[in-house]
Amino acid sequence: MKMIMATFFRFVLLASFLIAFSFTGFALTTLLPHDEVKALQDIATTLGKKDWDFNIDPCSRQHPWFLANPQNGYENAVTCNCTFANSTVCHVVSIILKRQSLPGTLSPEFVRLPYIQEIALVRNYLNGTIPREWGLMNYLDSISLLGNRISGSIPKELANITTLKILSIEYNQLSGNLPLELGNLPRLEKMFLSSNNFTGEIPTTFERLTTLKDFRIADNRFSGKIPDFIHNWTNLNKLVIQASGLSGPIPSGISFLVKVTDLRISDLNGPDMAFPPLNNMTNLKILVLRSCNIIGPLPDYLSTKTTLKTLDISFNKLSEGIPSSFSSLKEVDHLYLMGNKLTGPVPDWILQDADNVGTVSCLRSFHCHKTWYSVRINCGGKDVTVNGSKTFDGDTDSAGPAKFIQSSTNWAFSSTGHYIDDGRPSDSYIWTNSSRLSITNSELFMNARISPISLTYYGFCLGNGNYTVNLHFAEIMFTDDKTYSSLGRRVFDIYVQGKRELEDFNIAYEARGVGKAVVKKFTAVVTNNTLEIRLYWGGKGTMDIPDKGVYGPLISAISVDPDFIPPSEGGKSISTSAVVSIVAAGAFVVILLMVTLWWRGCLGRKSSLERELKGLDLQTGSFTLRQIKAATNNFDVANKIGEGGFGPVYKGFFSDGTIIAVKQLSAKSKQGNREFINEIGMISALQHPHLVKLYGCCVEGDQLLLVYEYMQNNSLARVLFGPEESQLKLDWLSRHKICVGIARGLAYLHEESRLKIVHRDIKAANVLLDEDLNPKISDFGLAKLYEEDNTHISTRIAGTYGYMVPEYAMHGYLTEKADVYSFGIVALEIVSGRSNTTHCSQEESFYLLDWARLLKEKGSVLELVDPMLVSDFNKEQVMVMINVALLCANVSQAVRPTMSSVVRMLEGNSFVQDVILDTSEVMDERKLEVMRKCYLQKEEIDEDENETQKLTRNGSWTSSSSAVDLYPINLDSD
Repeated sequence: MKMIMATFFRFVLLASFLIAFSFTGFALTTLLPHDEVKALQDIATTLGKKDWDFNIDPCSRQHPWFLANPQNGYENAVTCNCTFANSTVCHVVSIILKRQSLPGTLSPEFVRLPYIQEIALVRNYLNGTIPREWGLMNYLDSISLLGNRISGSIPKELANITTLKILSIEYNQLSGNLPLELGNLPRLEKMFLSSNNFTGEIPTTFERLTTLKDFRIADNRFSGKIPDFIHNWTNLNKLVIQASGLSGPIPSGISFLVKVTDLRISDLNGPDMAFPPLNNMTNLKILVLRSCNIIGPLPDYLSTKTTLKTLDISFNKLSEGIPSSFSSLKEVDHLYLMGNKLTGPVPDWILQDADNVGTVSCLRSFHCHKTWYSVRINCGGKDVTVNGSKTFDGDTDSAGPAKFIQSSTNWAFSSTGHYIDDGRPSDSYIWTNSSRLSITNSELFMNARISPISLTYYGFCLGNGNYTVNLHFAEIMFTDDKTYSSLGRRVFDIYVQGKRELEDFNIAYEARGVGKAVVKKFTAVVTNNTLEIRLYWGGKGTMDIPDKGVYGPLISAISVDPDFIPPSEGGKSISTSAVVSIVAAGAFVVILLMVTLWWRGCLGRKSSLERELKGLDLQTGSFTLRQIKAATNNFDVANKIGEGGFGPVYKGFFSDGTIIAVKQLSAKSKQGNREFINEIGMISALQHPHLVKLYGCCVEGDQLLLVYEYMQNNSLARVLFGPEESQLKLDWLSRHKICVGIARGLAYLHEESRLKIVHRDIKAANVLLDEDLNPKISDFGLAKLYEEDNTHISTRIAGTYGYMVPEYAMHGYLTEKADVYSFGIVALEIVSGRSNTTHCSQEESFYLLDWARLLKEKGSVLELVDPMLVSDFNKEQVMVMINVALLCANVSQAVRPTMSSVVRMLEGNSFVQDVILDTSEVMDERKLEVMRKCYLQKEEIDEDENETQKLTRNGSWTSSSSAVDLYPINLDSD
């Protein structure tokens, strides 16, 4: 019996043992070391990858991580090498995650995979920076991060990866200069940097990259010339320098690149140049030298390039005729010669295949049977009638690489170019929207005509005179969700009658989102009965998002109307006597109306506004009081979101779904109409990603209103040190991004905008945050135009206590360095999460700037970091930000840097000057101990708060108010 019981007990124990281990997943059978499993788990968390199943061995052949869909490019693969220790141990060697829109950040934990060779995180929604820790990986040969939101600069530590062959970081938001150290990579074969914001010159150290086979730097902001040292890259197969910011001429050393099969250089700055010597490139398949300021005749040697499939030498200054020897190029697929000064007859071999090699059909004359006075085109769509009266002609021709299409009325269009790297089944020149559009006259925006290079619309047979040209746009190829499809950027130029009216036009930016309409209005003078509207792609913007071949001009509709009264239908003009009678009758009606309004007191109330508006070109939209009342529910208190010096601010909703913020001038305001008008004029002249956008204004009766874009995440002050329920848990990456964004906005105001502007009231409450925590500077009501010969302001001091620069507060001395000082205070607040001035009691106060100076002197500035961050921050970036802040907030304005220098320092592209403190500025120990106590208390709002902040702290806003303290304007202080 005892033996039976003992056997039963052993059986139960064994069963329990097996059951227990069944819950440990693959712990018993896995060939992957536990450290790497844990690393994968941490990597998944950081990337936002939630579907990895860690109950199965990641190196198992049956693991569902091995998924791919060649049709849409989706890929989900973790690859292992299981040949270690006689095939008993595996190591992860590759992680490929494509088209998954992962929402996280790049993980430094990849370094814990000691044998990894490939990291491919293509077309996701990752943000943050490239971890410096990646420079510690010993076997990595490929990094591919194409199509994400990655920002910051390239870490110089990547140069330590001596095995690296591929560095692909195209279509991101990276910036700064290229690290010199990258020139030390001994095996680098592919470097893809296109569509970022890189600046500076190409480092001379890159001449050592002799193993390069593919180099792409299109769509950046580089400076300097195309480097002469490219002749060292004799292994190069492909070179792409389109709209890079570099200047010509193309160096003669390019002739040494005999292995090149794909050469694309376009949109060069700089002087005229002769055709580059490409004689030795005998294997060229693609040659693009568009808009490079090339002069002179076409070189005969091009006729020997029988391997060519695409030759684009358009928009240069080439002259003389097309050589007869070029007939050898008749097998070329695409030949573009437009936009030059070529003369002579068009060769027969071109005429025989005009669809592929030219827009020759456009040379046909347009026969006019009548005179027209309008043009209306639904680009890419069918005939439609808008508002019951205006008919837009359909424009449904499929077009092609080189087509001239003539309508049955009085217009035509020509489309030039093909998508060289198109990833779609076939080239398409019309795009159909697939989502619901909440747009007025949405029928005009369901389709759009697109073009890879140049799209020109012509209006023929028009009566001579001035016309208003309205170009209707809506971005319908990208999405507005948080996927990689929303990261596309379309940039092109707009020409009207041969004059470039808009450079680097971005539909989504101008419309404040995709799927939203924007109409650009121009005045055109028709003198030869012909109107020309041309949209030109200058090599900028993304070419690979969401797919290859989604770029170039896009337009939804065109409407052209005369600025004069056209003759009657029969062609007879209105008689002189009739005109005199009409004018006299109209004048009598106007006089009668003015007398009536004056009698009723209406005209008198408006006259002051009209006088102040006279001569002021607002350059912005106009709204009626009825529209704004409808949007704000008649200024319902439930929609009130703030209170500023001008009066209340309301949240509103337009019928198309656009959310707005309306600033209303209060009758009790101490500020007059002139200040209001000045604000409109200045804001309308400024456009920048880090400035709050002004949609328009309303001036009716005594009502003065501004309509702004609505900022979803309120003000930086509210986020950092407002009520606890309104505070966001800002991580360090977000704080750094916000600080850099503010600096960029100020650099624009001080140095880049047409007007040189000093804001005068930079503070956390005047920095607003959008849904992606992008900072935008608001409140230009206190901004004044800065004149170098008039730095002493005679008006009242304006600004906010705690942010005001000493020389301005004491002497009224104002330069842009006043904003630099205020920025330094805001930067300290971002690091610490504390307001600069806090009254802990009636007797004691906390001053953040003094606290930072003391910690700097004692060598312990990291104590300043917001405890909320714990230790999750980049120590080097924190130190840089604090040092830059102290440099900006120096008592001596001569020591303070320019804001452009601040941007470079924060981005790690410039050395940060050491801060030397005046010991007389440091407080005694007793006072500092009091400050330490205040710091630990972290009171939410100080006593020197405006009414909006008090209302916010007291919780008096209704639950419908999602944005408190938005768009504030402080009253001038006496």
